Amino acid sequence: MHRRSFLQTGSAAVGALTLAGCTTATTPRPRIAFDPTVVLHPMRADNARILKVTVCTRPFRAAGPRLELERVGDKIVVHNYGHGGSGWSLSWGYANLAVEQALATGQRDLAVLGCGALGLTAALTAQRNGAHVTIYAKDLPAETRSANATGTWSPDSRVALQSAVTPAFEQRWESIARSSFRTHLSLLGVEGAPVEWVDRYILSDEPWNAPNDPTDGPDFAELRHLIRGLAPQLQEVEPGTHPFPVPYVKRNASLQFNVTSLQHRLVQDFLAAGGKIERREFHAPSELAKLKQKTIINCTGYGARALWRDESVIPVRGQLTWLLPQAEVRYGVIYHDMIAIPRSDGIIVQRDTEATGFNNPDTTPDRAEAERAVASLAELMGKMRTS
Repeated sequence: MHRRSFLQTGSAAVGALTLAGCTTATTPRPRIAFDPTVVLHPMRADNARILKVTVCTRPFRAAGPRLELERVGDKIVVHNYGHGGSGWSLSWGYANLAVEQALATGQRDLAVLGCGALGLTAALTAQRNGAHVTIYAKDLPAETRSANATGTWSPDSRVALQSAVTPAFEQRWESIARSSFRTHLSLLGVEGAPVEWVDRYILSDEPWNAPNDPTDGPDFAELRHLIRGLAPQLQEVEPGTHPFPVPYVKRNASLQFNVTSLQHRLVQDFLAAGGKIERREFHAPSELAKLKQKTIINCTGYGARALWRDESVIPVRGQLTWLLPQAEVRYGVIYHDMIAIPRSDGIIVQRDTEATGFNNPDTTPDRAEAERAVASLAELMGKMRTS
């Protein structure tokens, strides 16, 4: 994994940036001049504007997400977990496959374990296919790890190790990514803007073809070349025409999830269709015998490590610093190891911590790290030219 590849392309294939899994673009692209009618309001980066600091342990599996059936007593369990940092991005595609397997058992009264991105989308998909669904979850949506996701379309973010990628893996991933993307697009323009397009700028002090600097961290799979052209491509901006204090800038539009609004919308749709959410915690698979449903879709994410004793689920720690929202800020930036994304529920500031975050289960917020991230953003914003 290379840090400069994170800076350079990330979304060159699909219009989204994450903190890992990016590849370096080698095909020269024509430069465009920065549109002088576009006003980029500076982000107000100040420690006094920090709303909260949250930490999420992403459920990574080296072999990729688990999607398979298992019999537990008289129950059939369809496992659907281990999506790393790609949970929201791949949720609908995996939901389609999990629900297909669940309904193939002949049952129409289904249970879903977990109320995060995978649980909610699986439950809604099952309803839309004629099933009656009850969600059983230890944490309600706002309490889940999915609630603390960065909120960007990142379908290959920590989804597997590169060594696990086979032609069959690629084929399935591409199909799931395209299916999920189509469903996310159907939420554009919906009240509350659960999904929207936002411009993203990648900044660099060095030319894009400069050699990569290797960094510590896992060799996560890089798959976005399989869906190149699915979303807007990166465009290099003519130096001197943009307001950023660096010579090299690339821009594109990125599909973004306003997670708070998205969760609220999915929950409301689920309940309106007759679904039920029951708070319940399970400590062992044998406890599923208490459920009336015979077929269960297991979407417990990182919780599957303890519930199913699945040590293939590895935590990848990520911390978000939340700044007060600014409605006038309609763009995101990536510079060095810092990413800042505007959402309706706040401006998300994050730094690349792959080397220290992999296999790190610590969920204690690091205030000093949060303030360093804000300081990086403040320095960048302070040097921007204003209109």
